[in-house]
Amino acid sequence: MAFTIKPLVRGLGTLLSKSGRKGGRKPAAASAAAAAPSFSPVIIPRPQHNISRANISQGALRALRQLRDAGYDAYLVGGGVRDLLLGREPKDFDVATNAHPEQVKQVFGRNCRLIGRRFLLAHVRMGREIIEVATFRGRADADLERQSHNGMLLRDNVYGSVEEDALRRDFTVNALYYNIADFSVVDFGQGMADLQQGLLRLLGDPRLRFREDPVRMLRAVRFAAKLGFRIDPQVEAQMVEQASLLIDVPSARLYDECLKLFHGGLALETFEKLRHYHLFEVLFPDTDRCLADEEEHFPITFVSHGLTSTDSRINAGKPVTPAFLFAVLLWEPVRRLAAKHAARDQEGDIPALQRAGAEMVARLVSRVAVPRRFTLVMREIWQLQPRFDMRRGKRPQRLLSHPRFRAAYDFLLLRAQAGEVEQELADWWTRLQQQEGINPQAEADYSPDLGPDPFSDFNQDAATKPPPKRRRRRRSPANKSAKGDES
Repeated sequence: MAFTIKPLVRGLGTLLSKSGRKGGRKPAAASAAAAAPSFSPVIIPRPQHNISRANISQGALRALRQLRDAGYDAYLVGGGVRDLLLGREPKDFDVATNAHPEQVKQVFGRNCRLIGRRFLLAHVRMGREIIEVATFRGRADADLERQSHNGMLLRDNVYGSVEEDALRRDFTVNALYYNIADFSVVDFGQGMADLQQGLLRLLGDPRLRFREDPVRMLRAVRFAAKLGFRIDPQVEAQMVEQASLLIDVPSARLYDECLKLFHGGLALETFEKLRHYHLFEVLFPDTDRCLADEEEHFPITFVSHGLTSTDSRINAGKPVTPAFLFAVLLWEPVRRLAAKHAARDQEGDIPALQRAGAEMVARLVSRVAVPRRFTLVMREIWQLQPRFDMRRGKRPQRLLSHPRFRAAYDFLLLRAQAGEVEQELADWWTRLQQQEGINPQAEADYSPDLGPDPFSDFNQDAATKPPPKRRRRRRSPANKSAKGDES
């Protein structure tokens, strides 16, 4: 949806100039404080923007009004405001207020639950909606700022004003606040102008903002792909230079970010941008090394087909699983490592894949903490691939009955599509399913608790073997003599 921006947006202030100390370099904490942006907020009245209350959820409106009626400031913030201005449907709505968490609890009573440790947030239940209400965050004192061993800034969260809260946000397009008091939009960083120009720009010095939170680099890629925006050249330069800071981000947080990156319906475009800015090599170093060594466009085509398939399912409203996504991303390093094990140790294909899969999963979770319920499924998918070459006797029927067959079959189709295996192999298994009355298009089951031990040798004889006989317990001679005495 198109919108116009009045000349008053051009009246925004500029960044404060940084001043250095004479005769030396400023400490990182003081430098961060000096480089913090300072803007004159611009108020855009209701007639000059396109946000309508009809497009805001009733739960968010009720939360805003209750805070306002209780005497507090209340704003709709973040991606919800950005998406409304772009004519998109927001995924969720977040509220920011000057009320402290305990005061928010008093306003909403039993419908409010406080969460978080370092910085308390309020989750307010409004019917079926959960509205996140956060207190304005302030700028930490320089004395409280700490650095990790590689220079990443670590700060304690403190409460502050709406101006300070806006300047803590990452991108200018996310520093737009919808005021429920007069239905205006408050612009703290030329966000409206950047929306119109399709530009993704950080608030403040990109070098310091990435040191504060390296995950902002991943968010920049995700927003650029999602919104179709250009990334500011200064931001791009710092993304390439500081990509290594992601190594110190907790692996659990990187897992969450990977799901947002690849399960947003634009996985292929996101993947290409991650590689362009050298971020993919930090998240998946083994895969990136394999991608650099292409042979007839493989394995890049395999990964591309897998991500395209994921996008198609998401855009069609079908379920997706992290297990299949990560199985695709790690398949090439697993395959190459298994080939080394098989050649060096004279192992069979399946034991070699088992070893390679276990080693590669261990490396993955040290960087991206994929839960075990998904890594188990990944390893099963990999392990079953050699079984598709075994087409004699009863082995095909045994494979068809395996609880993970559908997932492994989908994986085989991708391999054939990418040219790793012959298309004839995939077609043969498709025909077999049709002959057995199985729908090849049925949904795969990725639940982690299917069947017996997934890493046994397929347990192919378990179903045919009779259960072991129970041995009778023999009485000891002492017991016999005791019974004789009793009698």
